[in-house]
Amino acid sequence: HVQLADEAVCIGGHLSKDSYLNMNRILSAAISTGCNAIHPGYGFLSENAKFVQMVEDCQIKFIGPSSSVISQLGDKATARKIAVAASIPVVEGSDGIIDDVKDGLKTAKKIGYPVMIKASSGGGGKGISVVHSDEEFVAVFKKTQLEAEANFGDKSLYIEKYIANPRHVEMQIIADHFGNVVHLFERDCSIQRRNQKMIEEAPSNVVSDTLRRKMGQAAVKLAKAVNYTNAGTIEFLVDKDGKFYFIEMNTRIQVEHPVTEMITGIDLIKEQIRITYQKKLSFKQRDLTILGHAIECRINAEDPLKNFMPTPGRIKRILLPGGFGVRLDTFIYPDYTVVPFYDSMLGKLIVVGKNRKEAIRKLRVALEQFVIEGIETNIEYQYMITHHPDFIKGTYDTGFIAKFHQLVMEEYHETTTK
Repeated sequence: HVQLADEAVCIGGHLSKDSYLNMNRILSAAISTGCNAIHPGYGFLSENAKFVQMVEDCQIKFIGPSSSVISQLGDKATARKIAVAASIPVVEGSDGIIDDVKDGLKTAKKIGYPVMIKASSGGGGKGISVVHSDEEFVAVFKKTQLEAEANFGDKSLYIEKYIANPRHVEMQIIADHFGNVVHLFERDCSIQRRNQKMIEEAPSNVVSDTLRRKMGQAAVKLAKAVNYTNAGTIEFLVDKDGKFYFIEMNTRIQVEHPVTEMITGIDLIKEQIRITYQKKLSFKQRDLTILGHAIECRINAEDPLKNFMPTPGRIKRILLPGGFGVRLDTFIYPDYTVVPFYDSMLGKLIVVGKNRKEAIRKLRVALEQFVIEGIETNIEYQYMITHHPDFIKGTYDTGFIAKFHQLVMEEYHETTTK
């Protein structure tokens, strides 16, 4: 993306704190180039209210919600309170931020183990830990604080009851400055490793028309409660009884937004920019329909057989998939060097079919065509997932990878010991 840009500016060293988390350097680059708008992307400062306020103070447009809204919803602990006030069901948890480990212990005992300790400014699966007892709480609390500060520049934490093996379903919303708020249906993001999504699909096969309507109404209601503008995602857990619980709102575009684009025909990034420049939404809720089924695979530089350890190095050769209904968002090329300093994701492979069965078939073919040589990737692992009976039937939950990975490792050890 830097090579394709009209102009590139160095903002610091390879460590995040010296570059992508350095607000002054980013703003200096924006001002020196005459930039009039900043799109924050997915991570780093994308949900940092202080940074957005600085952008606004510099008379530069921020392509996203206002700093005041992000301070409410980008802060996950505050967002819980807003959801409760709007009568949206939430997972049992702390009333706000927990700064002190002793207060955290009291809260965990009150809720009952297991609990999740979560970064209030978190996202992308980082800054989340599960604790099963008092004995491990202190060490895990401190570790999560350090991880939160390193990734988001904010060590604030909150605590929630851990719900075992639910479905992770999120609703995409978008809102303009004229009071128009719509949802663009759901995405199922239940296939995760270490709380980071691996495969996302839309629509979800566990969401009925009735449940979709209820979740959509809840998502729109939450956005309207804070006068939200621009794109956002409301994340829910859905239990085995079909009940849903709000967990957080991401006040930014999501990595997995292409699956929504593929089933609605809406260019979400284009709409974000239009909204930033005071344009009305180009569509209404009644205009939206679900057009087929889309699935996204995250392609990562990691070795699944070594506990998903990142695999930086030089890419020697690549063959990229293509075809009707196949989309690949990536930045890699032959001789590209994958560095060890950032997230291991190399790209997103997205397919769309007239139904889920066709989408799975297209995804398998695309993964077969996808070749990256020189480093280990998770391409083959993702291909194996697409053949698992639970994935094919759509009966998986957030515990899928833990069970699937154990089977893969057992098979691997049997093969290597023969």
